Amino acid sequence: MTQKPSRKGLMLILSSPSGAGKTTLTRRLLKEYNDITMSVSATTRKPREGEVDGQDYYFVTHDIFNEMVDNDQMLEHATVFDNLYGTPREPVNAALNAGNDIIFDIDWQGAQQISGKEGVVRIFILPPSITELRSRLKSRGQDDEDVISKRMSEAKNEISHWEAYNYVLINDNFEETYQNRKNILKAERLKLSQQPAIPLFARSLMNNAG
Repeated sequence: MTQKPSRKGLMLILSSPSGAGKTTLTRRLLKEYNDITMSVSATTRKPREGEVDGQDYYFVTHDIFNEMVDNDQMLEHATVFDNLYGTPREPVNAALNAGNDIIFDIDWQGAQQISGKEGVVRIFILPPSITELRSRLKSRGQDDEDVISKRMSEAKNEISHWEAYNYVLINDNFEETYQNRKNILKAERLKLSQQPAIPLFARSLMNNAG
């Protein structure tokens, strides 16, 4: 019996202004698929209540972060709200080499640095309205009014980069948006470029056909 070919792992970039719903979408996807992992970013910001080092973020000092950048240990890095954020390279390579997809919850600056690499899929999530975006930020109860105002100000800049993405989803209905994201995943996994064993598999079928 001819062996079914394996596939390459995808690098799934998900970006949006804060409050558009990308975290909730990502958590559900991770719960449903056991072959998708979350890229854990390193950051210089302080942990929020309930956050776990190594699980939510790698919380590091500015000196350690800059050292990782200098040693080319970061796949991408950017400054967001006066803090440094970046993606350690080694865990990403390990996931991809194992044939797993990996999700990046990063902004447009990080997406720009990763763009052009093989297997990258860029998805941007838009809120249904600015009013709804502010309402979602307030309902989270994580930030005070000054921080919310700053996030709203930054939202315009973040949204302005939507054209640099492969897919843009408007999150006005969570279930519909989630299903569309699953459809994107399915289609990208089936691309010939993500299935390196297909040529050999096809030739084996022809040879066995007589």
